[in-house]
Formats: sequence, C-alpha cells, structure tokens
Amino acid sequence: MFFVAANFPEHVVDNLPADLTTGIYYGWGCVGDGEVHKMVMSIGWNPFYKNTKKSVETHIIHRFEEDFYGEILSIVIVGYIRPEKSFDSLDALIAAIHSDIEEAKNQLDLPEFRKLKDKYFNNSLKIMNGH
Repeated sequence: MFFVAANFPEHVVDNLPADLTTGIYYGWGCVGDGEVHKMVMSIGWNPFYKNTKKSVETHIIHRFEEDFYGEILSIVIVGYIRPEKSFDSLDALIAAIHSDIEEAKNQLDLPEFRKLKDKYFNNSLKIMNGH
C-alpha cells in the first residue's frame, strides 16, 4: 500500500498567484478518475529543508494499492491550517505533519466542506487541470 504525496511540476508552482500565502492547506483530491479523498498540502519553501525553490506538495489521505506516477491529480483547496515554518528536528516536523493531517480530516468532516467535495467533484462538473 502507498501513502501518496505528489509534487506539482515547476510550471504549475510558478503560475500560482503571487499573493498566495505560503503554508499548509487542506481540501479534496482525486487521482485520475478515481475516488475523491481528503488531502493536505504544503505550499512554500519547506524551511526545514532550506529549499530555495517554492514547491507544492499534496498528501492524499488514503492508502493506495499502487503508485499513481503520471496520473492527473485534481484538487480543490478549501481551507488553511497554518503558515510554513522550520522545526528543531525531523521528529518535530513529522509530529506537525501528523497534526496537520488530523486537523484536515476533522475540518473536512464538516458539512460545509463535504458540500464542496460534491460540488467540485460531481462527474458532470469535474474540473481537470484548472479547465
């Protein structure tokens, strides 16, 4: 089984709005034509790793039977958890990631966010790659 984290290509990251706040977000994600799952994502420079290039990493909160390299990942961001920051240790970073995942799961159980899942991932209205 795979826990999936997917990085968006550089050209996607470069085309994000300049005023988009970096940090940890949550929402819904779908791989290809598969089921829609909860997701949490990081947008920014990942200060713990001292990255010099902004990245967008999405973690789908689901255990997949196989990897999905090369598939289309469709997402809808519905909320913000916290700003990005550095950590004193890898263990502290991992603890924060687990906390972010729990926060996302709890928020996405709220009726107003479940409605957004249905709205944006209804098969007749499904948005792929921003189109």
